[in-house]
Amino acid sequence: MLRRVRRVERRELGELRRWMETTSNLVHLSVLVFVPLLIALVTHISNLTALSFLLFPPLASGTYTLFANPEGRYADPVQFVAGLAAGAAAGWLAQVVAAALLGPVESTTVSPVSAALAIFFAGAVTWGLDVEEPAAYSTALLVLVAADAEPWEYLVAVVGLGAVVATVFALWRSRFYERRAQYLYGTTRGDDHVLVPMRGETATKTALFGARLAAAHEAGKVVLLDVLDDPERATAERAMLDDEVSSSASVVSVNVDSDTETDADGETAETVEDAASRLQTEAQRIRTRIGIPCEAVVASGSPGTVAVRAARETNCDLVVVPFESEDGHLSDVVRTIFRGPTDAVAFRSRTGKERWRRVLVTVSRPGDTAHAMIDFAERLAEPDGNVSVCTCIDAEAERRVAENTLAKLVETTRGHVETRVARAEVESFIEANAGAYDLVVIGSSGDRSAASRFISPPTFERLDSLDCDLAVVDRGDPN
Repeated sequence: MLRRVRRVERRELGELRRWMETTSNLVHLSVLVFVPLLIALVTHISNLTALSFLLFPPLASGTYTLFANPEGRYADPVQFVAGLAAGAAAGWLAQVVAAALLGPVESTTVSPVSAALAIFFAGAVTWGLDVEEPAAYSTALLVLVAADAEPWEYLVAVVGLGAVVATVFALWRSRFYERRAQYLYGTTRGDDHVLVPMRGETATKTALFGARLAAAHEAGKVVLLDVLDDPERATAERAMLDDEVSSSASVVSVNVDSDTETDADGETAETVEDAASRLQTEAQRIRTRIGIPCEAVVASGSPGTVAVRAARETNCDLVVVPFESEDGHLSDVVRTIFRGPTDAVAFRSRTGKERWRRVLVTVSRPGDTAHAMIDFAERLAEPDGNVSVCTCIDAEAERRVAENTLAKLVETTRGHVETRVARAEVESFIEANAGAYDLVVIGSSGDRSAASRFISPPTFERLDSLDCDLAVVDRGDPN
């Protein structure tokens, strides 16, 4: 029961982390957590100092403005405090001017002239000082009704408590929000140990592709896997990876089950040795060209199942497999790997390129898969390359929302990244623009239901004629 509870807990925590990878979800969660806590803090301070409760409405709305749009026009801590102070000062000035013009008014009423002057002065001061803040208009009016405090006391309270809110926001934005990729995005913290099943004619290019992904991290390494085709063995589904290999070695010995039949000449052992020998040359090539550790593993069994298990046994967090299709759909091997717990990329080499400096990433929605695709594209493009992140819309009315979505997706990127919003079908856009790029990166549609994929097949299945290298990214489910 304890193991089951822990498994459920890990699954829920994993789902929460992926949910938080969507920037809008993270922002809404921060608003729900930090705004109430900050208002509770300033309320406690207010109770200790007997400040007017009328201070809190502008503080609450201003705090929400900060956290709801951390990169927006009004998300400046200095502007926030200065705007609140300017509004309070404008209200105080309006009260003085109105009293001089009209004489004192009853404490239970507010002069319309005072209210009009307060708004006028607030607009003029914030505009003139370039500290426009929506909550400034609230503080300007509330000074007029803060009968339990002198205007100067209200002004001091606005500055002091506003500074508390601004300090917490500045720390949250600099220490967490702007570093959210480091804390939340799984691929930026991992996916540096890459398993490459050596299958098909493009296995060498696929291995190099996986090596360049791994090389982006200091701890990166590549494990090359060769699966022997021997379906007669009943026990072949168990990967035979008992011998540990160091980063300088290229071959891992394989232990076969004791009940596996071999002929008198040791044909099975020779087959394993031949497979390991082929991998040795490729492993040495990767270590020499890319400069990262490279191991080799030889196993027997069902290729997809062995690859899934090998990734776990060799501590790999990313599988890069050659793209294979059958009747226009992914092969059983690739589908098995995509259904596994490990992040996976199916790579199709059409151009024979060995470097991918211009990468096009097409995203349909924000989320962990979109961040993974952008992260992989940045790794391949390297600092001097270019990455284009694109989404397609059906109507012009969707453009602003799409542009905002892409802007949030690329906020944490490090290199040269541009965003593009195209009013076109995804396949048409890719086919028209693929010639300008070395690689197109697209999602596997693994988060869509079976019915949805039946009605509208995944985009990559409709790009069979694309004369460009293609990478299909699938986020695994470790739970």
